[in-house]
Amino acid sequence: MSVLVLAECDKGALAPATARLVGAAARLGPVDVLVAGPPAAAAAAASLAGVATVLVTAGDGLADNLAALLETLAPRYTWLLGAASSLGKDVMPRLAARLDIQPVTDIVAIEAPDRFTRPIYAGNALETLTDPQERHVLTLRAAAFPPAATAEKAAPIETLPPLAASLGQRLSSQRTDSDAPDLATARIVVGGGVAVGSAEGFRLIETLAQTLGAAIGATRAAVDAGYAPNDWQVGQTGKVIAPELYIAIGISGALQHLAGIAGARRIVAINTDPDAPLMRLADLALVGDLFEVVPRLIAELEKRGMKR
Repeated sequence: MSVLVLAECDKGALAPATARLVGAAARLGPVDVLVAGPPAAAAAAASLAGVATVLVTAGDGLADNLAALLETLAPRYTWLLGAASSLGKDVMPRLAARLDIQPVTDIVAIEAPDRFTRPIYAGNALETLTDPQERHVLTLRAAAFPPAATAEKAAPIETLPPLAASLGQRLSSQRTDSDAPDLATARIVVGGGVAVGSAEGFRLIETLAQTLGAAIGATRAAVDAGYAPNDWQVGQTGKVIAPELYIAIGISGALQHLAGIAGARRIVAINTDPDAPLMRLADLALVGDLFEVVPRLIAELEKRGMKR
């Protein structure tokens, strides 16, 4: 009984989410990691505690050929596991269809080898379900699990043949280059809503995030308005986060956004409307104009020694 984890790679490096997937998967049995990426990403995966073997392959890593490769590897594993990310949501359902298996998605807790907890009703409730199938195809919310530690000895790396040619073709890739922490796994996230008013106004959100060493998030409304890039979107249709601290600025608290921050340990909300849903949910609610409150907050943080 062993586990195969599909690694997340970003710009040629292993994404932080993979360490969290490995940490969660180690509860189920020996963990192998499949890396469709460069040798550096494979070496990083091999350094994680709990990893038995790293399988590395070269190729474009599109969803259809990754699912085909996972199908050939599936007979060796009881659990096949990916992140509940854009990659995992693309690959794992395809794999489940190929194996004629019902996948279990968006898992936030592993209760037993065949019992998992996942959010339902846009994050307003949690359900614990039993998966009676002999083989399990799973996606996990990486932010809900602690990362695996660094191993004392690196795991062996096994090279697989290159991925087969894909029927699809990647036409373009758009991303926002930033030195900020990974949004999905950051300890602190500063989020802005449509009330920020403009892309220029969002620079205030960025400044506060830089001061705190935090990741930057945005609501769907702010993204749709062009104030923030798509990869900053937090919510049911964006990234799901579980930071230790979430600072929500000018965010009223639509249900789809609340679904994306349900795992946050502490929430600080800044809004002019004291009756906004997120203000009532927050651990600390500051009623005021964000363009007055946030600069004062930045100045006070810098006075206390926190520098950008």
